Amino acid sequence: MKNDKLTGAGVGVAVLDTGIYPHIDFDSRILAFYDFLSGRNVMYDDNGHGTHVAGVLAGSGAMSKGAYKGIAPGCNIIAAKVLDKRGNGRMRDVINALAWVRKNKEQFGIRILNISVGTVEKVSKNSTILVKAVEEVWDEGIVVVTAAGNLGPEPGSVTAPGVSKKVITVGSSDLLDQNMGISGTGPTRECVCKPDIVMPGAKVVSCAAGKRGGYVIKSGTSMSTPKVSGAIALALEKDPHLKNVEIKMLLKEAAIDLGYTRNQQGWGQLDIEKFLKF
Repeated sequence: MKNDKLTGAGVGVAVLDTGIYPHIDFDSRILAFYDFLSGRNVMYDDNGHGTHVAGVLAGSGAMSKGAYKGIAPGCNIIAAKVLDKRGNGRMRDVINALAWVRKNKEQFGIRILNISVGTVEKVSKNSTILVKAVEEVWDEGIVVVTAAGNLGPEPGSVTAPGVSKKVITVGSSDLLDQNMGISGTGPTRECVCKPDIVMPGAKVVSCAAGKRGGYVIKSGTSMSTPKVSGAIALALEKDPHLKNVEIKMLLKEAAIDLGYTRNQQGWGQLDIEKFLKF
């Protein structure tokens, strides 16, 4: 199987975010939608962030004739709404969503969890609860990929659950500038170097929520994260037996050093083509 033929087909990716709009670029690949805020059964996204993230991950590019295609345009999406129209959320909803992902991983074939929900690490209680919950997901074999947050560039600005030493934490390679950058940087409170890896996250075009669909531009580590999740979906299509720890090591081996410190760029920027040459 050639790498350029991989689409992530059959791989389920759970996306915890503001919800999802049934954009044409997702065709019939949204396997499930669960609203942890108000219990609505019809999928929706009253903020747009979740739809944009899902598009970066899995958009087919159909509406744009292939111009704005996601990294894994064949993977399945399992969307959990845990953030409101302002992008805010409650800890209990996130924890419930994480438990729901664990419970339904077999039914929907969930192999990857893409999560942009974050809390400032200084709020130690919330940080500990969230980190514990995502590590329980990781320990069940799901690859957890989370954003480093947009509170950089000061040291110690990575948000939870990205501070977890187990999960894969993603920063933005083009938002690392010492003066203008916002990508979260380590070390964590426990002196763990974070993020693990970076990808471009500035001015990313992806699916828009709303009646007309279309596309919209957004920036941040939330946009970098689904690029890594998408690459992992391609890898899991190529070899479904890969374990999350093995995938993390493959990411490390496929990273390009950008010349920043370990706590800014992690191992470096992911080279997807190299990553898929295992």
